[in-house]
Amino acid sequence: MTKKELRKKYKTLRSKLSEDQIQDYSIAIANQLLNLPIWDYSFYHIFLSIEEQKEVNTDYILNILSGKDKNVVISKSDFKTNTLTHYLLTDSTVIKKNSYNIPEPVDGIEISNKKLEVVFIPLLAFDIQGNRVGYGKGFYDIFLSKCNPETIKIGLSFFEAENNIEDIFEGDIGLDYCVTPFEIISIK
Repeated sequence: MTKKELRKKYKTLRSKLSEDQIQDYSIAIANQLLNLPIWDYSFYHIFLSIEEQKEVNTDYILNILSGKDKNVVISKSDFKTNTLTHYLLTDSTVIKKNSYNIPEPVDGIEISNKKLEVVFIPLLAFDIQGNRVGYGKGFYDIFLSKCNPETIKIGLSFFEAENNIEDIFEGDIGLDYCVTPFEIISIK
């Protein structure tokens, strides 16, 4: 299937999930992450969930990161350039939803892409080769291309892998792991 077809399929599948399913699956994903060899790093980038899109609830992962005393980094979107600016999440960080309902920091301590060691990535779909499908604006491809090559990229999905995404581009950045409520897929 193409990215466009997969976007439609998985937006429909997500729209059918109940609030209880989203919470249960999100907890299962957070628990699966505890089995990955990623907990010796310092700087973790995470997305704040768009509730209206029925994304994985990352509050549970935030609790793990906080409990492990990790530096948590979140982003603010620039829709003119399709880029993300990253900020350290602190007790004084003010979060507001933008016009797309994305919770974002108003401002704060800016963090360079090069400092990020682990990045959690929202997915609509992915395949067994680690290719991913998001909302199609390219924010994460631009962002990940500016990270260090050894930055660990972890996709989070409620659904299992597709066999193949047909229209992968040279600039697409793949995953190292994908975590679902039911399994961890190690790509590289």
